[in-house]
Amino acid sequence: MKIVEKIGVMQRLVQRARKSGRRIGFVPTMGYLHAGHMSLVAEARRRVGAKGLVVVSIYVNPTQFAPTEDLEKYPRNLERDRRLCRTAGVDVLFLPSDADMYPGRAAGHYSTYVVEECLSQGMEGACRTTHFRGVTTVVAKLFNCVLPDVTVFGAKDWQQAAVVRRMVADLNFPIEMVVAPTHREADGLAMSSRNAYLSAQERRQATVLWRVLVEARALVRRSANGVAAGSLKKTLAKRVAAEPDARLDYIECFDTGTLVPVGRVRRGTHVALAVYIGKTRLIDNAVL
Repeated sequence: MKIVEKIGVMQRLVQRARKSGRRIGFVPTMGYLHAGHMSLVAEARRRVGAKGLVVVSIYVNPTQFAPTEDLEKYPRNLERDRRLCRTAGVDVLFLPSDADMYPGRAAGHYSTYVVEECLSQGMEGACRTTHFRGVTTVVAKLFNCVLPDVTVFGAKDWQQAAVVRRMVADLNFPIEMVVAPTHREADGLAMSSRNAYLSAQERRQATVLWRVLVEARALVRRSANGVAAGSLKKTLAKRVAAEPDARLDYIECFDTGTLVPVGRVRRGTHVALAVYIGKTRLIDNAVL
């Protein structure tokens, strides 16, 4: 596995690979990797084949964190990440620096951002107003660094994947985008780097996100004509509130493709929620 830190080196490496007929698969991450990330790597390998080049980036992107969020405390373990990537058969680990990704930003000289103005407005976008501008900007920059044929994102961050997919289409990136299923623990909790923040007691309560989604599926399945969205959200909010350390940030029922909220929840409707467990903010989603 090659480790690359400089953007120019990364670009030249993939350009050489392309000239030799190799397809490039790319998994962008913020590190502190787990089995969910490795499932994305496996999907990238499947898409580009044994002779393809699989690239994983690790970059904790400062522009998608608000000043009040956990940028400095975000979990990091680069040595462990390297071992996981080697074991998973990653060909290139890309580790860009802040100085290279955002030249001059510390002095106020960086001023170019990518903004998606429709799908990014609700849910995470409403709660974290600068978040998606940072996401789309860094992903666009990483695409220009890695020049992939195919990129793989996880379904746990469904809105993020939808926003990036729209950006890829609107800006004509010649990239196939794949959204792979959410990888879960045995008790249903979606794998997330932020799960490392949870105490043992909080970890037990965190399964409420998955339990809420399972209950929503059951309620909709039992109703021939669907369920009023307002009524469903109230019922699910009560389930979250029953956990002593849980605080609901939002819960939304929406169309899977457009992300537009619906008035009536039926089979095929998407539900997403964000919940604070203690000080840790977790998200999850599912199609009902």
